[in-house]
Amino acid sequence: MLAGKKILLAVCGSIAAYKTAFFVRLLVKEGAEVKVIMTESAKDFITPLTLATLSKNPVYSEYFDKQSGEWHNHVELGMWADLMLIAPLSANTLGKMANGICDNLLLATYLSAKCPVMVAPAMDLDMYQHPTTQDNLKKLQSFGNEVIEARDGELASGLSGQGRMAEPEELLEIVKKKFANSEVLKGKKVLITSGPTFEAIDPVRFIGNHSSGKMGTAIAKAFQEVGAEVIMVSGPATNFPSSGEIVKVNSAEEMLLETQKRHSKADIVVFSAAVSDYRPKNPAKEKIKKKEDSLQVELIKNPDIAADLGKKKKNQFHIGFALETNNEEINAKEKLKKKNFDLIVLNSLNDNGAGFQKDTNKVTFFDKNNNEHKFELKSKAEVARDIVDYVIKNLK
Repeated sequence: MLAGKKILLAVCGSIAAYKTAFFVRLLVKEGAEVKVIMTESAKDFITPLTLATLSKNPVYSEYFDKQSGEWHNHVELGMWADLMLIAPLSANTLGKMANGICDNLLLATYLSAKCPVMVAPAMDLDMYQHPTTQDNLKKLQSFGNEVIEARDGELASGLSGQGRMAEPEELLEIVKKKFANSEVLKGKKVLITSGPTFEAIDPVRFIGNHSSGKMGTAIAKAFQEVGAEVIMVSGPATNFPSSGEIVKVNSAEEMLLETQKRHSKADIVVFSAAVSDYRPKNPAKEKIKKKEDSLQVELIKNPDIAADLGKKKKNQFHIGFALETNNEEINAKEKLKKKNFDLIVLNSLNDNGAGFQKDTNKVTFFDKNNNEHKFELKSKAEVARDIVDYVIKNLK
């Protein structure tokens, strides 16, 4: 299962660091290639020599070797790995990761990593339950990282409760499952619309909305994690996946054109863009000067991208989104039928933490078989994985 897989294990200062010796041995036994990064404080709990011997690779902890001058390239390490696992993750490193602090090789490599990142926290129960720690873990999840929750049990302090790092054997099974899932949709093509559309009033002004494209990007990453080939057609946004084809557009008409070009080759299509329903009929060629007390702009209806492509659907799986403020369920179910979706994801601006610009979302799934699935407030990365899980279970 793990033969040839490249795993970058990052070890922080925690008594649980002693478990990494057993974990590295298990990974190597499974055929994985393992490299280890340690923080300085991690060396107080387990020696680099132990992990270097078991991994059969040098252990890294500094940017360069002070005697030879050899540079330990954090960018290359981040690109080398198929998976980066930080275990144990200390409260100190967690706080730095959550806030973009980069003061050692481990953190620089994390910020450079192109691969999936998993973390396994380990700390005393009061530290683990502290609101700051919980907020930081949620923040990491919102970035798309996977958190392996601390387990209950006896702690180094003598107390008993949640704070133990998962045991090496359990971590191994989680890693194996991660790689098994990474090929579930291999060979499938996923087309995703994302972000807002901007409809020009003149060369300076436009009609748009508050969509950030965060949900679309989270969905793209989640599909990539299970082996799918992703093409994203996005309106103006700043947050994109680090890989896959990105087609940038501005208006609804441009988005329709680029989506139509690619639709027939897609197995799965996700319409997560917030497309403007109307656009100015006659955009001005020059900037409109402020002269009168009022300005009238005639609007005409934009094309309905999802409905248009829903009519052309052939053995494809279509997923739509419904952002509502009233009659949420009724409106979502109407869109499900009208646009020939297999699944529609309802979110409401009436729910705290849901909607535009947020890192979280609270959704309900409705499918064409009249099934309903309600979810609690989650990070958008977790919502994206729920969508992918649904597709895997229901894709024929």
